[in-house]
Amino acid sequence: MDTTEKNQSAMMFLRSALIINGLDSSVLSEDYVDMMRGVGVDCCHLSLDGTGLSGFSEIHEFVYEHSDKVLLVKNTQDIFKAIQEGKLGIIAGWQSSNDLSNGRHGENDWWNAKPQTQLRAYKELGLRICGIAYQIANVFGGGAIDGHIGLSKAGRTLVEEIHRLNIVLDVGGHTGDKASMDALEISEGVPVICSHGNARAIANSSRNLSDEMIISIAKTGGVIGVNAINDFVMRGKEMIRVHETPLGTTQDMVRHLEYMKNLVGIDHIGLGPDFTWGMSDVRDRVIFGTDAQDEGPRRFVKGFENISQLGNVVNALRERDWNDSDLNAVFSQNWLRVYQAVW
Repeated sequence: MDTTEKNQSAMMFLRSALIINGLDSSVLSEDYVDMMRGVGVDCCHLSLDGTGLSGFSEIHEFVYEHSDKVLLVKNTQDIFKAIQEGKLGIIAGWQSSNDLSNGRHGENDWWNAKPQTQLRAYKELGLRICGIAYQIANVFGGGAIDGHIGLSKAGRTLVEEIHRLNIVLDVGGHTGDKASMDALEISEGVPVICSHGNARAIANSSRNLSDEMIISIAKTGGVIGVNAINDFVMRGKEMIRVHETPLGTTQDMVRHLEYMKNLVGIDHIGLGPDFTWGMSDVRDRVIFGTDAQDEGPRRFVKGFENISQLGNVVNALRERDWNDSDLNAVFSQNWLRVYQAVW
């Protein structure tokens, strides 16, 4: 099969199968919706992190103005409704819970006040996936940069509330090791995800997941979404003095998928590429961490620089002898199983 035939076969798969984009941070626009639909994406977990009420106002306005193209997903039935109507289903999520705290620096740890957040209100607005911290510690727990900090009392209450409200809990990645493991310990019987984290065994970054965390997430019945950000595919702590991270390829990214498949099985991996289409290219060490950042612009792996190249991931996995059952698991069925269990 030549390259043209491989690409055609990949597109046939994407357009016939259910496809879920497990995490995307792009600016929501009509062009980007068309781009996703053009490669067969049926549903997208869209990050609204740090936007609070304004983010939900914007997404509701967008859905209202483009009701012929998008549908805000509040349950798994909505995913299939969107497919039937030829629309893109949008799942609203937060990568952290910063917007729920009165302050972000620990002054309100709920020790002397009745624990309460606006979480129920945000759920009514459409929040369906929620993380804990974004890179640095907040009132709830530690981020990837300060991974030794566990969940606070407020954080434990928050995790319990997330589960009580049937919102999917998102750990690992930006939330630190200790806080994530604390959250997993009190999530018995509930599947937990990492929407966009890679294998630390391949790229030794604090932003990536240890084998212990991958296994712990899998034990809940959860899913880890591998991302396409080059620094997290290729860069580790040993490269701290290297000016520029070597540019990886789609094959380098799928190494992380294959590693996790061998570690915990096909049922616990997915794609969470975390594209930032339409965003200004702003980079800082708070977001990436000093052990996982080069000094150039944010880059994605060659061959999967945006969602329009999703077919290249299909080809890369098929080159590693993954069958269509494996592809269906990674591209949608694993995410769908978690959503059905929680929502």
